[in-house]
Order: sequence, then C-alpha cells, then structure tokens
Amino acid sequence: MQTAFITHPACLKHDMGNDHPESPARLRAIEDQLIASGIFPFLQHHEAPLATHEQLARVHSENHINTIEASSPQHGLASIDPDTAMNPFTLEAALRAAGAAVLGTDLVMTGKAENAFCNVRPPGHHATHNRAMGFCFFNNVAVGVAHAMAKYGLERVAIADFDVHHGNGTEDIFKDDPRIMLCSTFQHPFYPYSGADSGSDHIINVPLPARTDSNAFQSAITHYWLPALNDFKPEMIFISAGFDAHREDEMANFGLVDSDYTWVTEQIKTIAEKYAQKRIVSTLEGGYALHALGRSATAHIKVLCDL
Repeated sequence: MQTAFITHPACLKHDMGNDHPESPARLRAIEDQLIASGIFPFLQHHEAPLATHEQLARVHSENHINTIEASSPQHGLASIDPDTAMNPFTLEAALRAAGAAVLGTDLVMTGKAENAFCNVRPPGHHATHNRAMGFCFFNNVAVGVAHAMAKYGLERVAIADFDVHHGNGTEDIFKDDPRIMLCSTFQHPFYPYSGADSGSDHIINVPLPARTDSNAFQSAITHYWLPALNDFKPEMIFISAGFDAHREDEMANFGLVDSDYTWVTEQIKTIAEKYAQKRIVSTLEGGYALHALGRSATAHIKVLCDL
C-alpha cells in the first residue's frame, strides 16, 4: 500500500517576505529531492482540502479562529507576532495545511493508504488553543488528532515531535487529555522557552542542550520516548516532522544528520506496526536549510514507503 503525499499549490502562495526562513522554497526543496531520488512516482498524490470550522474548533477557540480570519489582509502583510505574518493567501494556505492532516487521517483510517506525509505550510505545532505564533496559525497535527478521535472513535493517539523547537502549542491543546500522548524532543533553552518544566504521564518532554549530536538524540529517544510509547500502546501515531535539528540548519544549534531522521522514523514505525496497525500521519513542521531539508524529509519518507 502506498504512502499518501498530500500538498496544495496554495501552500506556496503564503509568503512572509524574501528574507523570511519559512519560505515557499521549503516545499519545492522536498519535492525536488523526492523527484531526484526516484521516489516521487511511487507516492499516492492528493491535494489538501480546506479544514472546516468544525474541525478547527475541536482544538482552537472561536476567538482564535475568528481572529485569524479577520486578520487576513486584502494586500500586503499583516503582522501577527514579530516572526509571523499573513499575506492575502495565508488564510487559505493555513486551512489547507490543517486540512491535509484531516485528509491524511481519513486515507489511513479507511485503509486507502498505509501512512501519509503532508508537505504543507504554514507549520502548526506552536499554534496554541488561542494563539498563533512562531510561523504557525492553526495546529495542523492537533486538528488531525482531534479528527481521528471524533470521527473514528480512537481512544489512544500519540504524537511524535522531533522538531528542534518544543511543541508548545500541541502541549497546550492536549495537556489535560490523557488519551493523547505527546513526545517532544527539543533544544533548551531555546524558542519558545517552554517544555523543560512541564510534562506528565502523557506529555513526554525531553529538553536537550545545544550541540546535541546523533548519539545523544538517539539515546534520548530510546530512554524516554520508546518506553512511554510502548506502555501507551497508541492506536495511531501522528508526527510533527521538523527537520531543523539538522547540523546544517543555522536556525538552531543541534547536530543531527540525514540518517538520524531515517533512524527515528524507523523507531516510530516499529511502534505503529506493534500497536497502531501501521497507521501514521506525518506533517511538516520546521526545517530551513533547503538542501538538508530536502534530504532529511526524503529519508523520512523513504522509511514510510519501505524503500
């Protein structure tokens, strides 16, 4: 069964300026590397739908949804925070990015795909219940998780977040819901300066220092994530797939390499095979060094595809 590859041209139109690292070129870098690697034709291609108000409202407040809609400019840029802005195409892109996680969930849960990768932007894991921040407007992975639980009645869903930044928005949304396990590795202290002093039986935060290398990263996953996931026995796994912990990415100070993304995806896939009928939906978060992003995402997708 094929891996679903979900994207949409609207995600290329969201643009926060020529010097902004969260650029449309990120999606092209991934597609270009998939084509160069010969993987692209083997994927099951889908266009992301628009997330509905009902789907967003499962994880975001009415105030948040209405604020984002009202902030959409007719022209130019509307600043949301010092790092985050909307152009006239951002609202559609954000709705498509969240909708991709919904479609991925439907494809995987109905057996039309074994797993899915959402090549979308803007990213989502910093968006909290009531706030857009850190390049994120709606929490894409959270929308997918809530959809899986509401539509398919799942009782235990896990999120694996290996972005270099803490998934603060995802924690904010699910911190009081023990049906959802969040496993997040991240550089600390570092933006968004959270996660090191929080956590619970179902929020597995693993703060790591700057210059964390492959051995330290893999040791952290092995000692913290894997026992928790094995105890939790998730019925489905979502991945916040950030590739900005790569040593070539100047937005952070980690030292991971392409093969680390192969390794961590293999670990997640093993858990999914044991407990979740292989069901995985992965959605793009960070990753700003374009060549490293393309290679790392391709390494990740290769494992999803069993290639």
